[in-house]
Amino acid sequence: MITYWPSEQSLQLNYKVANLFLQTHKKFSEDLSNSTKENLPIDLVDTTARKKLFASVLSELEILVLDIIELNLNIENLHLLNHKILYDIIEKSLLRFISSLEYPSEFSFNLYKSYYFKLLLFDHRLLLENLLIYLIFGSSGIDIKLFPFEKWKTPLEHVKILLENLVIQISNIIVVSIIDEIKPISKVLDFLIINKLCNSTYISIRSIAVFRNNLIAQSIIILYFYQPKAVYSARYKVWLFSSQGLISRYIYTSRSNDYLKLCKIQLFCILCLELQDLIIPKLESLILVLGRIILYLFVNILGNSLRFLIRTIFSILSHSK
Repeated sequence: MITYWPSEQSLQLNYKVANLFLQTHKKFSEDLSNSTKENLPIDLVDTTARKKLFASVLSELEILVLDIIELNLNIENLHLLNHKILYDIIEKSLLRFISSLEYPSEFSFNLYKSYYFKLLLFDHRLLLENLLIYLIFGSSGIDIKLFPFEKWKTPLEHVKILLENLVIQISNIIVVSIIDEIKPISKVLDFLIINKLCNSTYISIRSIAVFRNNLIAQSIIILYFYQPKAVYSARYKVWLFSSQGLISRYIYTSRSNDYLKLCKIQLFCILCLELQDLIIPKLESLILVLGRIILYLFVNILGNSLRFLIRTIFSILSHSK
């Protein structure tokens, strides 16, 4: 039986939110390894550090929800301030995580330099705004065109997905910020080792440098190829907790407004996808027809050759008699 998310502000909504946060926190004790082939920034740190990261983000989100309720912000306010709210929750989660370490370091950071943050920023409404609306106002506040179900019949599982995705994505950007802002890379390694954060796979300057370069390359590919493809396909990639570790899935969502945010390179990628959709089916049909013709000719030539060979053999045998 499908459980639906409350549609209006109520005691039931408050209970659902509290229970959702509790259930999400329990998942931090499960397998937190990356079960996909994609590199995640949090791969750099060990399981204990990941738990701290996730807990820091979840705690700051709880505070954020209470602050928004106390300030009596409406949905329009959230829409206008979402960009700033996202930046603030990342900054506060980072500071909370750093302060929980044995040897915290003070450093400034500029998220806008990071390709990974550009990815999050492009999807900031899908990442944060819709989740805040669900948690504070209920499903009635969601744009009716956004998801493939009636908003007053929003599955509880859908809100769980959005929450888990936010926790994982912000944890990733926190690790990216640490890598980007602590210079040189040798100091990144020192920071990870003295605070007992280091994943045993990355215990040398070279391995961290390779990891960082792979992240940058992967982010650029996602930004200019996979992200416009997701917009074109009306899909959004989410990260989730599971019994097998961290996994990724795609959910359907209307992304017509995101076309306006695409740059020329991303639009060119969409043009290539449109040409692919136009040309490849016709090319496949042409190849299929040509294949049938070639097969027909081959069978006929082979059949005629065999008949000729058999007749020749019989002719030779009859002459020999």
